[in-house]
Amino acid sequence: MPPRPESPSCANPSHPPERKHGPLSGVRILDMATVLAAPFASTLCADMGADVVKLELPDGSDPLRGLAPVKDGLPLFWKVTNRGKRGITLDVRKPEGRALFLRMLPQFDVLVENFRTGTLDRWGLDFETLQAACPGLIVLRLTGFGQTGPYARRAGFARIFEAMSGFTNLAGEAGGSPLHMNYPVGDMVAGLFGAFAISAAVAERRGGASRGLHQQDDAPLRGREIDLSATEALFRLLEALPVEHEQLGQVRGRAGNRAGYTAPSNMYATADGQWISLVASSDPIFRRLCAAIGRPELADDPCFATNPLRVRHIERLDAILADWFAAHDYATVSAALAAGEIPFSKIFTIADVAQDPHFAAREAIVRLPDADLGSVPAPCVVPRFSGYRPPPPHSGPAVGEHNASFYAELGIDAGQLAALRDQGVI
Repeated sequence: MPPRPESPSCANPSHPPERKHGPLSGVRILDMATVLAAPFASTLCADMGADVVKLELPDGSDPLRGLAPVKDGLPLFWKVTNRGKRGITLDVRKPEGRALFLRMLPQFDVLVENFRTGTLDRWGLDFETLQAACPGLIVLRLTGFGQTGPYARRAGFARIFEAMSGFTNLAGEAGGSPLHMNYPVGDMVAGLFGAFAISAAVAERRGGASRGLHQQDDAPLRGREIDLSATEALFRLLEALPVEHEQLGQVRGRAGNRAGYTAPSNMYATADGQWISLVASSDPIFRRLCAAIGRPELADDPCFATNPLRVRHIERLDAILADWFAAHDYATVSAALAAGEIPFSKIFTIADVAQDPHFAAREAIVRLPDADLGSVPAPCVVPRFSGYRPPPPHSGPAVGEHNASFYAELGIDAGQLAALRDQGVI
């Protein structure tokens, strides 16, 4: 069999890209959402080649502009989370703004919003009105609790989604307080589902066409209203908990750094203060771990012969492992585990990520061109498609940065633009 040709890689500039267009090239998205979850969804689509226009209020009051990190008044979170987008301003609550919004809507395939359920309806922008202005429009509505149900109109934030979904109940020491991450993971998970939902709706529309949105000539163009609950997005990750509760009567709770479903899988401290996450749950890996720590006889201990047995006797097993880690420095531990092909990692900080040779080889951190700071670092495009190596997107736009060019495309001249600005419409 001839050798398989090496695939192009965005980590290896010697392989030229086969095409300039990403998988979502040709898709046009109007992102009028605020803060984090829904804007992250459209940013992921922009990473894949979609043309995304970011719409915000003329006063630039989006809370993400004030969310830490901020440096000398520069909104760093905004710059990376809204990367690759054009930025315009418009107040759709004003009659003139609403009319202009409906006028621009036919330019787009997807509208992204995250206002509390019923808000757009109150502004005269209900789904029927949007569809009348742009037949076939895909509308992503990302809210805390969905468009229906008794909690539909509640406000929500990432930690609320995490708490209500059952996600937070799993984090923390046994018998101790539940713990939130020091990061809005609920928003990011919801954004991932949002990007997936948009891509699924676009795939349905394209119907197999390789480029551009596709519709059969004899079929009416159909729109999609996507109801995405951030709480349900978090709950969707907890795959086995409902069946575990119903069939076994168990309510999974906190177990510190242990995994209650497999063993050994825990975090251990070395003699020089490094924390190591280790997973050796399969029987072959466990046997190699026993050899690596100089205790090969443990693999034949009847208490540790299978994963269920190791889970049952985890206290004894963890004590043995904790003692071994505590007696050796990180260099010794990492050498022994690597030689035994044991899955492990020290707990990386962002400083470790920035210096790690694997992340460097993969170009996992890219530089976004930025008008204020020259460039800023951000995570790379994920995942990687063969033959597609996008240039680093520019950082998130300034307030109304692209007003002139965007509204000119609608036939609005400089005089009209100035009048709209004076009225507070843009």
